[in-house]
Amino acid sequence: MKDHLSYGKDYKYIPATSIESGVGTEVLPDLYSFTVQIVNIIMVGHSNQKEFVLIDTGTPFSAKKIIEEAENRFGENCRPKAIILTHGHFDHVGSVIELVQHWDVDVYAHELELPFLTGKKDYPLPDSTVEGGMVSKMSAMFPNEAINLGNRVKSLPADGSVPHLSEFKWIHTPGHSPGHVSLFREEDSALIAGDAFITVKQEYLYKVFMQELEISGPPRYLTTDWEASKISVEKLEALKPSVAITGHGLPISGETLTGYLKELVENFDEIAVPDYGKFIEKSE
Repeated sequence: MKDHLSYGKDYKYIPATSIESGVGTEVLPDLYSFTVQIVNIIMVGHSNQKEFVLIDTGTPFSAKKIIEEAENRFGENCRPKAIILTHGHFDHVGSVIELVQHWDVDVYAHELELPFLTGKKDYPLPDSTVEGGMVSKMSAMFPNEAINLGNRVKSLPADGSVPHLSEFKWIHTPGHSPGHVSLFREEDSALIAGDAFITVKQEYLYKVFMQELEISGPPRYLTTDWEASKISVEKLEALKPSVAITGHGLPISGETLTGYLKELVENFDEIAVPDYGKFIEKSE
């Protein structure tokens, strides 16, 4: 008997895309980023070893594309050892149930994210009034209700280890969501940032569509704690990553990444924090 897993009643297709949708990029030999509409999923593993771990699960109704891309890279009938969620927003868990059922695989997330993944607590409604362009205004239609993964979702180990990815550690990077995590590999300073910071101005439809490379804080319409977000960015910048894959936008590396992150830390309030919005007003 299949587990009784469910999305929220507001689960739906979101009509937004980018020129990178459907494009996969081998950022490092074992780090593969694949863009689904406007969000990136990451497959961690060497293609010749046929084993991988999936980070995040894209937008609603994208499971078929993700399975096809995994099989293109790792072979027919491949399955990940686990799914790791950076957080539980709709565009990062949009296909998780179909993938869990297809692959019969467990999901891991930070313990503070579990209420949103077990049907117990909804995220705050997105802020469609926040400073920004058309995507901000569209955010009123984005799903925010809790999904229910039942006992298929487990808490990430408290010691910072990542199941089936022994070389990575998870880092708590809240602000965008209470249990947001980023993953870091010390040996080559590779960072999977999630939405702690991103490389596109996610609030503006044209910039999202064109995927203009530009340092940004987390998407404004869903970020509820800007003080925590700033501390999270400072924490990641201090790691001096050599390459970063973010939840939205293009991968970034080398001096470009170093310079952009330094600029974001030094000018976080100007670059990242919106001039107005309901989550800003709550924190004042």
